[in-house]
Amino acid sequence: MSYLVKKAKKLLNKDLYINFFETLRYSLYVIFHPADGFWDLIHAKRGSYGAANFILILTLLTHVWKLQFSSFLLVEVNWEEVNLFMEFAKILLPFIIFVICNWGVTTLFDGKGHLGDIYKGTAYALTPYPLVQLPMIVISNFVTIEEGTFYTVFNSASFMWCAILIFMAMMMIHAYGFGKTLVFTVFTLFGMLVFIFIMLLFFSMISQGVSYFISLGKEVMFRLN
Repeated sequence: MSYLVKKAKKLLNKDLYINFFETLRYSLYVIFHPADGFWDLIHAKRGSYGAANFILILTLLTHVWKLQFSSFLLVEVNWEEVNLFMEFAKILLPFIIFVICNWGVTTLFDGKGHLGDIYKGTAYALTPYPLVQLPMIVISNFVTIEEGTFYTVFNSASFMWCAILIFMAMMMIHAYGFGKTLVFTVFTLFGMLVFIFIMLLFFSMISQGVSYFISLGKEVMFRLN
């Protein structure tokens, strides 16, 4: 009972919400001042896991809302073939794999960032995606196909902005120079491919093993009968 009371007091703590909104608002500073922003985000503790989680969840929801509410003239979606879990996975899995691989690679070469730092930095770097995409979802319903070029430009810009911010985040978090960050970004991407290959190989072996034992069980049952 005392545990529940403590949890309730923590949830009702005003300072907790003030800190959340302050660290969330700080993401707006980070995206326009990435060098100072990401350095202070980690080293001056200006960020929080709560805000990072919120940005990541908002990014996932924005991706789905984009499919649901964008004009069909600009975004063609066949909802009979859409799997929401797969749509979430398109963003969430690369995000998780990037964080793990970047941590694994940089740990071997004097990277200063911890796993949690990389997670926060990468999540904060996603801020431009919902910031740009949410207004564009609304605007898409008021433009023609000919004006859709502007939609495509802003859509691409949101991805480019996020990519640049992720690069800057890694440079500030690990205290690397530009060239070293570029090299280890390539290593991270290569590590992601290796990681995906190993996971696919692992699940393939598991699937074959399960299939073997199922067929073996069926054979035994058949002979017993």
